Parts: sequence; structure tokens; C-alpha cells
Amino acid sequence: MSEQKVLYLEKPQGAFVVSKAPILKPGPGQLSVKVKASALNPVECLIQDYGVIVEHYPAILGNDVAGDVEEIGEGVEGFVKGDKVFFQGYSGDLGGYQQYCLIPADIVAKIPSNIDYAQAASLPVGFGTSAVGLLSAEPTGAGLNPTFDLKVNHAGEPALVVGGSSSVGQYAIQIFRLLGYSTIIAYASARHTDFLKSLGATHVIDRGETALGNLAEAVKKITTAPLKIAYNAIGDAECRSACVDSIVVGGQVVDVNPFEAKDPGNGKKVFGIFGSVHNPANKKFGDIIRRTLPKLLQDGAIVPNRVEKLSDGLAGVDVGLKRMRAKQVSGVKLVVFPQETA
Repeated sequence: MSEQKVLYLEKPQGAFVVSKAPILKPGPGQLSVKVKASALNPVECLIQDYGVIVEHYPAILGNDVAGDVEEIGEGVEGFVKGDKVFFQGYSGDLGGYQQYCLIPADIVAKIPSNIDYAQAASLPVGFGTSAVGLLSAEPTGAGLNPTFDLKVNHAGEPALVVGGSSSVGQYAIQIFRLLGYSTIIAYASARHTDFLKSLGATHVIDRGETALGNLAEAVKKITTAPLKIAYNAIGDAECRSACVDSIVVGGQVVDVNPFEAKDPGNGKKVFGIFGSVHNPANKKFGDIIRRTLPKLLQDGAIVPNRVEKLSDGLAGVDVGLKRMRAKQVSGVKLVVFPQETA
């Protein structure tokens, strides 16, 4: 059996180590994919630092994956060797921090011709978390458009995204634009203003000048229409509180932290989102995303994150995660290239 390079998280709260492992054959319903690009995610810092989520070690992480179909398992149709694809990985055999991974074919989408592997790798978790949280039906999301019907229109309504320059925040802004929201307010660093407006934000509130505690008042100065929906793309308690304060009674906050987000009990609702398509609750809506997103990308209706390409193959993951912990990453998605691993 042929060998490949993999990145192991050795144990809970352990170190990342580049090692070797066999290249596995796909089972029924699976694809084997030669991983060309994998994007880093903040959740991987939590997994390493606190030993959460992952149960089996040594673990292979990597949730944002793009590459080429290498081998096709029994019963799989619609793919040929060499197809360029992207998908949401998982830990173990399905993780993207290795040179070849397995993945269920029914969650895999084909990369449109106008984006590259790195851009495609920025999409699965970020877009999925935004789309599941905003569009899917309760209790998994806010239910703004459970069928992803592009004719749905929320003209005249405002929306708020806290953490607008984050990967998830960028996709939330674009989804609000797709839904026709007239006023899309992003809370982010002022240096990202032009970029976020190019994605669909109509207003950017500078987090350097407006404290979170004053965000609700700043929103009221922009729009008098009732704010019924806010997205907390940061996930901490202070951002969540600012979102709750900004919405009207009966409004909803979508929060990327599924562990801490709870309803405030004041007539307002908070959804803690676990946007993984590997979650059975998201399976049906995940299939809608898989079928809808490639055309949106091809048409330019959704654009990928801007990416920063890291060197040293899989060894670059540890360097990138340390930068994320130090808050040295803003407005871009960090991407590694497993085939470049020494």
C-alpha cells in the first residue's frame, strides 16, 4: 500500500507532527481525493488547546478541503478521476491535513472554472456555517430561506454582521445581499471597509471607534427599520450581547459558537450554529448548498474569501494556527498545500 504525508495531532492538547500513513482505498459511496489545498479554521485551535470535539488520537484534522478525485468507490456516479472538487472534511480518514483523504461522494461539489484550489478551500466551513445558520429551518437555523430560493427577497429590511471581515462574516454579508436586504451593516476594522462594501455591506461600523457596548446605538443611527436578524461571526459573549442588544424583541441572533450561545430569555432568540454537513441535522440542507453554490460561484454571485498561501506544506498548519491565536490574521483565509510537504 502506498504511503503519504499526514499531519497528526498526537494527543489531546498535544503537538502537531508530520508523519507517514497509508493511502486508503475508498469504500462504497466514497471518493479518494488528492488534497491540493486545505484551509485553517479557528476551531482547530480549540481542539488542540482544550482537547474538545475529537475523540480518537492521533487525529488528522482539516475541515476545508479542495483537490482532485483520485479514485472512485463502488456505487458512486457523477465523478471521474481528475475532477476538481471541494468539500467539508472531518477528522481522521476524512481530514484535509493529509495528501490523500476519503470523503462521502454525496457531500462533494465540483470547483467552477473561475476559482482555484485555494479559493475553493476557503468555502466549505465558512459558507456552510453562514448558510446553515441564516437560511435553514429551525431549530438548526434562523429559517430565512430553507429552500435556498433565490427569488426570496427581504427588501426594506436591515441586517447586522458582527465580525464582518472574518471568513464566516464575509459569507454572511454576501448571503444577506443575495436575500435582498436593503441595509447590511458590518461591524469590523475600518481598513476592510471598501472590501466589505464590495461584498454587499452598505455600512461598516469601525470597531476601533465604536465599542461593542455602543453598537446598538450606532445601528439605530443608520436605520430606523426594526433589526430582526444579526449574525455573530466571532462567537464570544461580548459580541453576542451586542447582537442581542441591537435586535428588536422577536428578533434572532445567529451565533457561530454552538457551545455558549443561549437564548437570553427576553423575547429574543439566539441560535448556536454547528454548520457541519456531517451533522445529520444539516444533511438535507447541506445537499442544497452542494447543488446551489457552484453556480453562484461561477456567476460571481458569491465570491470566495481572499486567501493567504502558507509555505512548507502541512508543516505550515502549526505556524498558521499560532498566528490565529495571536490575532495576527484579519480579512484573509490561511491555506496550506499538502502536496508541498517535505
